[in-house]
Amino acid sequence: MDKVNDVVQYILNMGATVMLPIMIFIIALVFRVKVSKALRSALTIGIGMVGINLVINLLTTNIGPAAQAMVKRFGFHLTVVDVGWPSAAAGAWGQPISSVLIPILLVTNIVLIMLKVTKTLDIDIWNYWHMVAAGSVAYIVTKSWWFSILSAILYMIFCLLIADWTAKDVQEFYGLEGISFPTGSSDAFGLLGIPISAVVARIPGIKNLNADAETIQKKFGIFGEPMMMGIIIGAVIGILAGYDVAKVLQLGINMGAVMMLMPRMVKLLMEGLMPISESAREVLQKRYGEDREIYLGMDAALSTGAPATLATGLLLVPITLFIAVILPGNRVLPFGDLATIPFYVSLIVARRKGNIVHSVITGAIVVAIALFMATDFTSVHTQMLQGIVKFPAGAAKVSSLDMGGNFLNWILLKLGEVVKSIGIV
Repeated sequence: MDKVNDVVQYILNMGATVMLPIMIFIIALVFRVKVSKALRSALTIGIGMVGINLVINLLTTNIGPAAQAMVKRFGFHLTVVDVGWPSAAAGAWGQPISSVLIPILLVTNIVLIMLKVTKTLDIDIWNYWHMVAAGSVAYIVTKSWWFSILSAILYMIFCLLIADWTAKDVQEFYGLEGISFPTGSSDAFGLLGIPISAVVARIPGIKNLNADAETIQKKFGIFGEPMMMGIIIGAVIGILAGYDVAKVLQLGINMGAVMMLMPRMVKLLMEGLMPISESAREVLQKRYGEDREIYLGMDAALSTGAPATLATGLLLVPITLFIAVILPGNRVLPFGDLATIPFYVSLIVARRKGNIVHSVITGAIVVAIALFMATDFTSVHTQMLQGIVKFPAGAAKVSSLDMGGNFLNWILLKLGEVVKSIGIV
């Protein structure tokens, strides 16, 4: 078992920018892409992912301090700190069960495709941490290996089915042909948010409000361009954080850069994916008929190439903080996951076809629900991270929006509690 764990950890430590090209290269060869073409596609995708990570880092390193400044300025006092998805992922990988789950989940995905249960082949191995987290939580609650493995598999099945369900939205709105998003957090927020957004879109007075990126640009000219939207939203966040003029302008420019650079990075990554997607489609159609298709499951980070997704996520940063303070029963102070809110709303924005007004309203409702779940998740979340992650100064208890506020995780947590209480494990 130690050797298996060492191999898994070695692969994971290479990071998504190395793991993804390796997976892409192998899959390309399976779908009969020429070696030279497969290598070029894999490396292009790896470089594209490096670019996306650089832009995401620009986003997180700017939004994090601004959020912290807002917390201090307005005197928000909540007892549980949101430590963010990196800490949650570290806690998941640190559990005894984690080393065996990756191969089990890979085999599960392949079997489900062969049985035609799903069309999504999840090649985003790094984001398997969401499934591993579900298994780790089940292990903490029940101390049962079989139930832990079952929970991880159930989580994967949920994600694959949601990815299939939303694939058309992803492909049409984001222009990502042959792609779906089996990313755990995006799927969980989408599962709640898409039905809620359908209700929001029918509310009198709101249903006719349509503020997508294209409409805004037409009405406001240069001030409606994605770059300017980023600058304006960034500046507003800086003002709310109490920054001086220089810092407000710096934050605005940096957010404008995120809005302008991200679509270019996603486009580069898609250049590498297209040959493989086309070849996979041809091979499957020859073997199984015209109606057989496969989606390549990718990180929902690709959604941030759309200005509407980034704008919705950035607008929800201050909104999330204020909801946390006024929401009765909430004890979680959003912090670590604020910069990743664009990922959480990606499927909601796609279903609403980029309508920022409907997406922000829906996102606010889903965030409120997520905070309740994250509060309920506190004790298990804290136990999972103890001894693995250093807690923020003064924080005795921790949670996160990504894992603790995740509807799929919360359902499996409750299932684990029930299973333990009735003595099945």
